[in-house]
Amino acid sequence: MPALSMSVPWMIVSGLSLLCLLSCLTVGPIRSSDGIKWILEKIAYTTGWCLMILMCVTCMDIVFRKLQLPIALTQFQEAEWHLHTIIFSGWMGYNYTVNAHPRVDSYTETLGFRAKAWIEFLGILCLALPFIMVMLEHGWPWVQQSFLQNESSENVTGLPYRWAIKGAFFIGIWLVFLGILSVFLRLIAFLFLGRSAEDADIQIGHSEMEA
Repeated sequence: MPALSMSVPWMIVSGLSLLCLLSCLTVGPIRSSDGIKWILEKIAYTTGWCLMILMCVTCMDIVFRKLQLPIALTQFQEAEWHLHTIIFSGWMGYNYTVNAHPRVDSYTETLGFRAKAWIEFLGILCLALPFIMVMLEHGWPWVQQSFLQNESSENVTGLPYRWAIKGAFFIGIWLVFLGILSVFLRLIAFLFLGRSAEDADIQIGHSEMEA
């Protein structure tokens, strides 16, 4: 079972990479990247509605505490961080495609756009993809074990199905992988296929794009 579990993320990554390659050969890397970005955008905007639920749950938690009603509030507290996890996980991949994630680019802000693109390209190959693969490889057994044990809250009055929220976070890691893949395809089009920075529409750094 452990060997099979460890191989599942790699099989999915291989399948996605093959589909991406076929898409690039048929419609090109930029259109393939646009398709991935569209999917990530729809997922992000859909999970964004959880903010409304989170607001209601938080307000109910606060009101019940102030009124000191005899209600178990553990479920409200756990629902809050569950919803935070769903929102965070749903937006992680899309945020990378639109350059909305935190960046520390003090050393690169004076560089030209092509130099930044090369740094992003090498960073994806040497840092981002290996890190994501480690997360996927170790995250799958983490979710699987939680499901098999039917894990629930440590608190008696807490929420059940802890594996579900762990699964949501694990899906968020996959969305990050897709976001990285989307940006990587645009970098390939710009650096190796002669597409202009405007056509590739790569959103990296904070300065004006320079070809």
